[in-house]
Amino acid sequence: MKKLNIKVIIPLAVLLVCMVYACQKDILNRPIQRSLSPSIVANKTGVESLLIGTYSLLDGVGGRGGGINAAGSNWLFGSVAAGDAYKGSEPSDGGNDALPVGNFTLATSNPYITSKYTLCFDGVARANDVLRTLALAKDIGADDVKRITGEAKFLRAYYYMELKKMYNMIPYVDETATNYNLPNDKDIWPNIEADLQAGIDNIPVTQAQKGRANKWVAVAYLAKAKMFQHKFLEAKKLFDDLIPNGIKGDGSKFALNVNFQRNFSPQAAQKNSPESVFAAQASVNDNSGGNNGNTGDELNFPYTGGPGACCGWFNPSQSLANSFKTDASGLPLFTTFNDGQLVSGKTNPYTGTVDPRIDITMGRPNIPYLDWGNPPAAWIRDPTDGVFNPRKNVYSSAEKGTNSSTENYWAANEVTSNNVNLMRWSDVLLMAAEAEVEVGDVNKALDYVNLVRNRAAGSSWWVYKNSAYDPSKSEYTVKTTPADNYLIKPYPAGVFADKNYARTAIHFERKLELAMEGQRFFDLQRWDQGTGSMANEINAFFAYDININLQLKGAHFTKGRNEYYPIPQSEIDLSASTGQGVLKQNPGY
Repeated sequence: MKKLNIKVIIPLAVLLVCMVYACQKDILNRPIQRSLSPSIVANKTGVESLLIGTYSLLDGVGGRGGGINAAGSNWLFGSVAAGDAYKGSEPSDGGNDALPVGNFTLATSNPYITSKYTLCFDGVARANDVLRTLALAKDIGADDVKRITGEAKFLRAYYYMELKKMYNMIPYVDETATNYNLPNDKDIWPNIEADLQAGIDNIPVTQAQKGRANKWVAVAYLAKAKMFQHKFLEAKKLFDDLIPNGIKGDGSKFALNVNFQRNFSPQAAQKNSPESVFAAQASVNDNSGGNNGNTGDELNFPYTGGPGACCGWFNPSQSLANSFKTDASGLPLFTTFNDGQLVSGKTNPYTGTVDPRIDITMGRPNIPYLDWGNPPAAWIRDPTDGVFNPRKNVYSSAEKGTNSSTENYWAANEVTSNNVNLMRWSDVLLMAAEAEVEVGDVNKALDYVNLVRNRAAGSSWWVYKNSAYDPSKSEYTVKTTPADNYLIKPYPAGVFADKNYARTAIHFERKLELAMEGQRFFDLQRWDQGTGSMANEINAFFAYDININLQLKGAHFTKGRNEYYPIPQSEIDLSASTGQGVLKQNPGY
């Protein structure tokens, strides 16, 4: 199993966790047996260890099915498949498994699809084991019973939300189940909501260890669950409580960081910042052999140079780069961003203004890449990958060996202490803006969006030329020459009175703010509502970017089919292995 010290969260009885979670055939039916009996695990140390083991899968690595294929960042499922990025690397590298996911030519036996499914159900099973074992323990006080119950149910809800977003119709199994071969014929949103509400009711506001969920994290996720179901009024009520009152486990207020780059720093002093609502914790050089680092994103680095050891995957797309163009008023070009010259084009490049977030989101030619210098052409592994490098998950040259692994791991340079951002405060503000447009006050929606844009307009964290980079502050030291013609301004008063304009502006703001963070596919999914808007956007991306990336040949998103990924064929076969199968495949597969 991964994580010998379970990252930043208290390193309790880890050997116990490893033995309890030895691999077994069935994902959900995992009684505590073999190495340890329930009588040994059913105590405070054992239950806390089981709970830590449940947290440990948040990054998508470890357990059954975990690894690059199931990364908690959802880099492939949420970003590549939505046009944020290309698969990257050479066409043959991942051409039979990762590429079909992004091109929507995948088979139901695709290993990425299977790994994500089994990893998330492993998380569900671990949460259920916590609850079962907690009921047997005799040495746990009432307050701890309440807290552990809340955390386990919150984590179960988290893994089920991942499954729901990915596969839609899935079976729901809780700690009381005795039959594990259950049909996927019911909508499980009510079960997810109930578990999140249990988190709100039982998890304390204060949590001593970084990385643990508190009450307000559960509120944020319940609000997000409501948004996926278009329960805007219920979501708005939660946001109305969360935004003015929400605090982190250490008692500090949730807030936007002044410095956008800080959200992606691997330094312990900058991680778990006011903007970090929930994150999978990562650490390196802690005698874990690299296993506590952010290994789910280990392919997503420049090819061989700079912070990269190999692999040249996850290159930001040309369409994404073009999306950061701004007009003379510092506002985005919603529908015309791909018109005209290419941002960072090899010949006759775009010379207009751009949103400064572009250079935190991606590495571009002739633009400083932290303190590594300007990215050379050799960092791009294959001509089909375009000209951009991933940036949000990397580290500075000054941090090499401190915030990157030096342990005996196949790609140690690419194993970092960068946390995986699962939810940021800007995500919360922009969801709240959506809810306000639908059922509340459009002026309040405007205020929320402009909080995010005004942060982006603050020049202290921009990328600058002819300057050293200070990783301890996540900023350049000499702020004289901006690296490009940056211009971003807030939306003017009154423009959100047109609700269609407001919706478009918020949707586009999420594209820019959360780019390369595994969010876009699932945003497009929840906005679609059968309209075909998701198919239209993704197919427009394919039509444009095929001119840059020939790996997109044959790519096509089919309305009514590709809004969700297929149930893994191996799970359908397993369901039928003892008789009549009860798992049904998603439409169109």
